[in-house]
Amino acid sequence: MKYNIEVFFAMEGPREKEEFLLNIARTVLKREGIASGDLSIALVDDAEMEKLNREYRSCNETTDVLSFPLGEDQLGEIIISWPRAKEQARDYGHSLERELGFLLVHGILHLLGYEHQKEEGRKTMRRKEEEILSYLGLEREGDQDGG
Repeated sequence: MKYNIEVFFAMEGPREKEEFLLNIARTVLKREGIASGDLSIALVDDAEMEKLNREYRSCNETTDVLSFPLGEDQLGEIIISWPRAKEQARDYGHSLERELGFLLVHGILHLLGYEHQKEEGRKTMRRKEEEILSYLGLEREGDQDGG
């Protein structure tokens, strides 16, 4: 398996999570049968995330994760809001690692064509997310519906 995965940090703080994020990305791609490809992951602040969300989705608010497919050998880009990941981990009562893992898996699955707009797609995507997170040892704690 040949992956070119880069992690970018738009702020100080989360740099110690680089190897963790790389491991998750490699695991998802391998489990989904992706032999090779380029992927970039960026952790940004809420101001940057709101700007991207407004520019690409016409939503004038921040969000937790955005996926930008590029096609061919370039799988795409995943943008994660670092502040939202920390806040959601606290709100859902689980670890920051679980939340970052969920957001990254969710984003990569979108790049691979999974969608959750309709109920059937949502169930399929959620099942796939939980299978991968369980494999990684990042099981959900409690019965919250979220990351």
